[in-house]
Amino acid sequence: MAVRHHEFLTAGAIVAAIVVDEPKHNAAMVEKLKLPFPILSDPDRDLAITPFGVADPKDPRKIAIPTTVVIDPEGNEAWRKQSFDFAERPEEDAVLEAVRSLGLPGTSQTITPPQQAEPGPKAMPFPALTAYYRGAKFAAIAMSRRFPEAKDNAKAYAAQMDRYIDAVHQVRD
Repeated sequence: MAVRHHEFLTAGAIVAAIVVDEPKHNAAMVEKLKLPFPILSDPDRDLAITPFGVADPKDPRKIAIPTTVVIDPEGNEAWRKQSFDFAERPEEDAVLEAVRSLGLPGTSQTITPPQQAEPGPKAMPFPALTAYYRGAKFAAIAMSRRFPEAKDNAKAYAAQMDRYIDAVHQVRD
């Protein structure tokens, strides 16, 4: 399932991501994945990542725990889904429902084209994403067979990888 940005805008949401990576790497990600929203940079984790309580103190890379937060017009947190780890993301429908529940009128969002896009040293080329996601999916399935107690998590992760594969195909086509 690809990012359905038109549904977020219809629901009145302004969408942005906040990460620790450098702006030029963020610009490259927006460009590569044709994201309909900006990726903002908080390299010191003190502008948004720590204040929102999503800094991962155990991660040596100083990345944040992936978290989706919906903020209402008054600046209050209306909804939050904190992921289990770097590999998990909430389903779009859950986020859309949280945004719709605010009852806001539709809006539009102008996307500023990236100024300096430079992939990070470990960036995966776009054509390799489908194979990567398929491999991740089948690794999760294999692990669920070895560790039956992880079956539900593996099933959810495999479904997420299927959504990512669909999204890659939609962006590519």
